[in-house]
Amino acid sequence: MEYRTVSGVAGPLVILDKVKGPKYQEIVNIRLGDGTTRRGQVLEVDGEKAVVQVFEGTSGIDNKYTTVQFTGEVLKTPVSLDMLGRIFNGSGKPIDNGPPILPEAYLDISGKWSSINPSERTYPEEMIQTGISTIDVMNSIARGQKIPLFSAAGLPHNEIAAQICRQAGLVKRLEKSEDLLGDHEEDNFAIVFAAMGVTWRQLSSSNVI
Repeated sequence: MEYRTVSGVAGPLVILDKVKGPKYQEIVNIRLGDGTTRRGQVLEVDGEKAVVQVFEGTSGIDNKYTTVQFTGEVLKTPVSLDMLGRIFNGSGKPIDNGPPILPEAYLDISGKWSSINPSERTYPEEMIQTGISTIDVMNSIARGQKIPLFSAAGLPHNEIAAQICRQAGLVKRLEKSEDLLGDHEEDNFAIVFAAMGVTWRQLSSSNVI
């Protein structure tokens, strides 16, 4: 069912009235007057009123001609081994001019077993060895953690990120020994590098990609 009941726009948010049964975190399709389509997610529900965050921004959305369709689905991300080595935008769409990704499954990013939802993911127990002693000794990190790198202009953040991506590996402890396993045991391990405010030239010059 489509609704033409947009009552207001505030920044990235769209407010809708007279919506039947909206659900928290539900994905919606927003069609503008010119025919273009955007996606959004329900952030707040109050009776028949819903507040939707628009992923692509609210520029051009007006109350009269915009229609909103509630999909009944939550946000899911397609996953596949073909994603390794590829480059994506914030919505998970390839931007490296490569072939389309054929997903093997669609995972709910907020549901059970989700690595994105910290309250649902598996408790991290495996240490990641970055090869940078100050991180490994003083600020050790575990598999499944998000590793933020905050930096200022002129500091070698690109080089540090590239170094971590190139040489990071898992460190496991044997059940019957105190010896640590480095490169002696193979395991599925991948690093996802996410950047904000970094240009393509900076990424290319630092050999992160």
